[in-house]
Amino acid sequence: MMKPAGVVRKVDQLGRIVLPKSLRKRYQMNEGDPVEILVQGDHIILERYRPKCVFCGSMDNVSEFKERYICGSCVTEMNVLKVRA
Repeated sequence: MMKPAGVVRKVDQLGRIVLPKSLRKRYQMNEGDPVEILVQGDHIILERYRPKCVFCGSMDNVSEFKERYICGSCVTEMNVLKVRA
């Protein structure tokens, strides 16, 4: 469940908002960190971006391969398929 942070910011001419330093510090967000924008109903949600496996959606043990992300479990499954072929 979402709870208000007690902070109101205005959107500037370029559509930007500033996240308060206290929130950036609390959620360990630094300059240059990727942020994912999600929409749920009429809510806009900002999350620190964490790569997900392109096959199963897991965020655990994810590595980049040819500009895509894949988890260790899916790599293991693909290796099993390769051995069977």
